[in-house]
Amino acid sequence: MSKKATLYRMASRQHICPFGIKAKDLLQRNGFEVNDCLLSSREATDTFKVKHGVKTTPQVFIDNERIGGHDDLRVYLKLPVANKNKVTYRPVIAIFLVSFLMAIGLHYSVLGTVISLTAIKWFVAIAMCVLAIQKLRDLEAFTNQFITYDVVGMRVVRYAYIYPFAEAFVGLGMLSSLSSSIVSPVALFIGGIGAISIIKAVYIDKRELTCACVGGNSNVPLGFVSLTENIAMVAMGIGLLI
Repeated sequence: MSKKATLYRMASRQHICPFGIKAKDLLQRNGFEVNDCLLSSREATDTFKVKHGVKTTPQVFIDNERIGGHDDLRVYLKLPVANKNKVTYRPVIAIFLVSFLMAIGLHYSVLGTVISLTAIKWFVAIAMCVLAIQKLRDLEAFTNQFITYDVVGMRVVRYAYIYPFAEAFVGLGMLSSLSSSIVSPVALFIGGIGAISIIKAVYIDKRELTCACVGGNSNVPLGFVSLTENIAMVAMGIGLLI
């Protein structure tokens, strides 16, 4: 005998609720026959909320018992629920992994081999460009987070606004083989200040902070990974000079 569930979700011309679609998918993948009730207007949605005394949709009912929304359904099905406030290295790992694969692919396409010092240089350069893009997506949010720990940024706020452009300049300069006398000083400065700032904030002052390296409002913890990123920038700056 198949399990049955009733799902009420908003699906109008103006808005289709993504959590309603996810709830329906979860139910179907867990063997439920879904009675999919679409709330086709804001008025219908508001009426439903008042009738059932709920603040949000979608709402799932199983055996005439209200389970709740998408997250409540995941709890009911004994599935993990995403914690938006949880600190995680996932954004950094994703950026570094894809940047590395891009560098390897580009190296193989251009030079016919998989790895060399050039590939490592391209990897660092691509990663810096991607990180700069993340910061520039919301420059205000980035600066708000950055100036809470950067030793220069908290004294000269304009430096926080310049930083993402400087990072992009270094990455693009490395990719285009600009003169090391132009690129290296910038890499050494922003990488060195970044490393000093992290050491002071995390290892001396013992502050628990999130890093602005992947842009503002991120949940990436400030610590070893961020320090390694800045040390790599310094090392690449020295390597270019050598």
